[in-house]
Amino acid sequence: MSNKVILVVLDGLNYQVARDCMGYLNGLLEQQRATLYPIQCELPSMSRPLYECILTGVRPVESGIVNNNIVRLSKHDSIFSLAKSQGKVTAAAAYHWVSELYNRAPFDAPRDRFTNDKSLNIQHGCFYHWDHYPDEALFLDAEHLRRTYQPDFLLIHPMNIDDLGHKFGLDSRQYRNSARAADIYLSNYIEQWLCDGYQVIITSDHGMNNDLSHGGILPEEREVPFFVIGERFTHQDCHINQTDICGIVCQLLGLEHHKPYSQELLAL
Repeated sequence: MSNKVILVVLDGLNYQVARDCMGYLNGLLEQQRATLYPIQCELPSMSRPLYECILTGVRPVESGIVNNNIVRLSKHDSIFSLAKSQGKVTAAAAYHWVSELYNRAPFDAPRDRFTNDKSLNIQHGCFYHWDHYPDEALFLDAEHLRRTYQPDFLLIHPMNIDDLGHKFGLDSRQYRNSARAADIYLSNYIEQWLCDGYQVIITSDHGMNNDLSHGGILPEEREVPFFVIGERFTHQDCHINQTDICGIVCQLLGLEHHKPYSQELLAL
């Protein structure tokens, strides 16, 4: 069985928009080649706190990363640190806050934008600091990392869905069309990822509201998708918490860890 994982975090993607607009992923669902679970994100429903939650399994109120303006390294074991310490290869094409949480803070673009350092938790990275950085380019960055370094764990984190939500709101054609565009980009890669032995998880940190923001407890801000694609998943009905994602990935990678995870989701 394969023990490599690609985790795609589509920033700001609301569950219902994923369900309604992402035709390729829904096509996989109809053919029973993927399963979609609803997840309720932790609070506050903000980006940096939830990157930390997804990648460490620790709730924001416990991690201390409780808003987007806290710029420091994580104080908890992450997928990256656990994988790196156990001899796995790690990579990320992601927003620069991920680099600040797990590699070096504050972000220094000339030093950190392109990372290739086996001593760091994220050994190979392409990090960006523009919210409008094209998702299409970000997926190319990720695929370059994957083909070049063949990571055991690859994080892919595009920002355009969130960016257009902040500009136009949840109930806008721009926001919905950005989700459709991400679906098209994913359709260009997923089959090859599976052929190359990766288990694929696609989720989001938080949703979006019609105030052009997020951060609170509205269902549209908290309900996010969790797609799983690959032979290592049972594809059975089960409940998944956002705090389970770190442990699920650690299990798939075959890591020793003490993170919570949903046993029902994973095949033996």
